[in-house]
Amino acid sequence: MSKKFKLNDEVLIISGKDKGKIGFIKKIYKKIDRVIINGLKMVYKHKKSIPSNNVIGGIIKKESKIHISNISHFCSKRNKRSKIGFRYIKNKKFRYLKLNNILI
Repeated sequence: MSKKFKLNDEVLIISGKDKGKIGFIKKIYKKIDRVIINGLKMVYKHKKSIPSNNVIGGIIKKESKIHISNISHFCSKRNKRSKIGFRYIKNKKFRYLKLNNILI
């Protein structure tokens, strides 16, 4: 389980079909080390209609989960990916980008 990624962090996909694309983390699954990135890794889901519950079937396009080893934090000021470090300031833990020491 990684504590380096939080909701709304800007990330870069470093492998897979969407390699090189940038997005924001929409949802985190901590137990399986996966995240959903807003608008990326789109897949098609075939849904069956259920007339008794008034559910309409069809093909739905939605985001899929991606493993955290396939993403990296992104610094929009320098347009580069960056590693994350941890720093204690007044006994409180903060995350920062190692590329340019910006706190996040």
